[in-house]
Amino acid sequence: MKKISLICSVAILLFSCKNSAGEAAVAEQSKQATIDSLNVVMTAQKAEIAKQKSIDSMQTIVDQEQKNKQSTRNSVATSNTNTTTTTETKKKGWSGAAKGAVIGAGVGAIGGAVISKKKPAQGAIIGGLAGAGIGAGTGAILDSKKK
Repeated sequence: MKKISLICSVAILLFSCKNSAGEAAVAEQSKQATIDSLNVVMTAQKAEIAKQKSIDSMQTIVDQEQKNKQSTRNSVATSNTNTTTTTETKKKGWSGAAKGAVIGAGVGAIGGAVISKKKPAQGAIIGGLAGAGIGAGTGAILDSKKK
């Protein structure tokens, strides 16, 4: 009986005396790893916030420039009266009717020359004129829809 109580006492003593220093080190490492990961996340968030602030400030500048351009374009103050008149700036370039006429003339000329095998020059002229007319009409319709 003494041997059994001695063995139980030794077993209880061994199990109760855990290596608390090792556990403390593991717990400390776990805490430090968590802190490090949080620092990485915070650094990334700070960088993202700084990036967004930069984008927002650039957008504000662009918006101000667009408002200034629009206000100078749309309102012209007259020297004699206090009224303002709005003016529309016209776009430079070809109208839709002109583009349609050129494209139609080219396609019509090629088509006319191919179709009229005996007289390709005559077919090209007729096809070009017909294509130009149809292209100009189509371009004008598209121009009216855009406005």
